[in-house]
Amino acid sequence: MDLQQQKQQQFNQNYQAGLTAFEQGKYRLSVQYLEQATEALAPGTRLSGEARMWLVSAYQASGRQQEGLSLCRQLTKHPHPQIRKQAQRLLYILEAPRLNRPKEWMTEIPDLGKAPETVKYLGSGSSQKRSIPSSPAIKPVDLTQVNDKDNKFIWVALFGALLIVGGLIFQAL
Repeated sequence: MDLQQQKQQQFNQNYQAGLTAFEQGKYRLSVQYLEQATEALAPGTRLSGEARMWLVSAYQASGRQQEGLSLCRQLTKHPHPQIRKQAQRLLYILEAPRLNRPKEWMTEIPDLGKAPETVKYLGSGSSQKRSIPSSPAIKPVDLTQVNDKDNKFIWVALFGALLIVGGLIFQAL
């Protein structure tokens, strides 16, 4: 096996491992594999450009935004037109200003460690106790206020359904 085939095989292994790690949410590991993959090929090839595009996403996901932006800017000058176009689109997104979201659009997740009641976690086999928030008291419904009179809707709906079915049967004949 010559040197070129070894580099291609090394690229394929690291590239696939990097994609798998990325899909599993292991972004730092993905960065490592994808960096190794990009070193195995010449930077001007289409495959190397694709690996570098994935590397930009892995940098962003692992919190290394500046490195991702820098690499994406480099890819906007890539020799392959498709890679160049993808890099320009991604750079446009990455450089877009962050919008402030109103607080009412956000859902706050409560800290369960500060709640008064404790329960045992099920399924883990441990007897670890954690706090959970107690639910507010449910107010009973006053049954005298509930409308229980027949409003004849079921008969209207049944009659309408029969008319539709009858019309379809008549039309089919």
